[in-house]
Amino acid sequence: MLRVGLTGGIGSGKSTVAQRLSTLGAVVIDSDVLAREVVAPGSAGLTAVAERFGEDVLEADGSLNRAALGAIVFADAQARRDLEEITHPLIARRTAELAEQAGERSVVVHDVPLLVEKHMGPGYHLVVVVGAAESTRTKRLAATRGMTLEEAQSRIAAQATDDERRTAADVWLDNDGSRDELLAAVDLLWSERLVPFEHNLRTGTRSRRPERLALHEPDPAWPEQAERLLGRLRRAFGDVLVTADHVGSTAVPGLIAKDVIDLQIGVRSLTDVDDPELLERLRAAGFPDVAENRQDNGKDGTVWPKRFLGSADPGRVAHVHVREVDSPGWRWALAFRDWMRADPGAREEYAAEKRRLAATLSTVGEYADAKEPWFDSVHERATAWAEASGWSHPRG
Repeated sequence: MLRVGLTGGIGSGKSTVAQRLSTLGAVVIDSDVLAREVVAPGSAGLTAVAERFGEDVLEADGSLNRAALGAIVFADAQARRDLEEITHPLIARRTAELAEQAGERSVVVHDVPLLVEKHMGPGYHLVVVVGAAESTRTKRLAATRGMTLEEAQSRIAAQATDDERRTAADVWLDNDGSRDELLAAVDLLWSERLVPFEHNLRTGTRSRRPERLALHEPDPAWPEQAERLLGRLRRAFGDVLVTADHVGSTAVPGLIAKDVIDLQIGVRSLTDVDDPELLERLRAAGFPDVAENRQDNGKDGTVWPKRFLGSADPGRVAHVHVREVDSPGWRWALAFRDWMRADPGAREEYAAEKRRLAATLSTVGEYADAKEPWFDSVHERATAWAEASGWSHPRG
């Protein structure tokens, strides 16, 4: 199943997006609803809360007095942590149960207000954030919840910033316009990204770039996109992973590139990656193995073995090169990237070669093959730069 994390600040319109996705066919799991469910009258959660905080947090009918409990936990950090230790495992268990009931062919949308604050992004295939300007949100909170300006601003200030949310967002749904505009954006997201992503995930299919060659000007969003993907890869690889890096042209500021994120995972042994359980975990995380791509033509005249994974996300083509740490291929990818970052002249030379080839070639395959002689010609220069600069890869 495709797991989507949905979040947004108070007053952003997240509930409208959740309702629309549910109408379109998604299984929506609302964490706020579950937070109330796990402390409902007669539940084990409510019993544990009463044992920890006393009978004063209960109403006369035995239900939870949320105001009384809130007064305690918002004034005492330890009390808040104690409450979370009671409720969070119960919410997580119930979330897993509902997701399991949804079935393998489902798009499961987890509505989580504090997804960004809790750094939950790597646990989802995709994070969708609903955003709106603070002025828009304060007006909505006044109209729909009767809040004063000061109350609305205080609630907004207590949550993650828009910059933090944008960093976490694979998809940003702007809700400063009309409701119809927001719903149209959700419909497009559903049809063009979520449904194809679920299909790719279920069938183990990787997304592919168009074969027609297109070079793009540097996109400042590339590094953040890479870091989100690396977070998911770290989670999926577990202890097998030693290093995780953004490599290739999109990792070099100021360099034109194809709109493809290249990532490199360093492992102790490639045989570890051939473990069927790990390959299944990677596939389920959205990174299917591409069995026909198992080597590179080395710059030293030898074959450099690797494993290769693709991204199943149709909205973000990515290539994952898995190599043994300290192998020639692993070192070359990192040293070449860092040489490009450090040497403006070499970077411009590479950009000029890209433009020259793009002017005469029309397909990505032709372009990739045509670049190899240039890579071969600069191999010694890149190696000399690494030696002279004392280059090494930080592995902390």
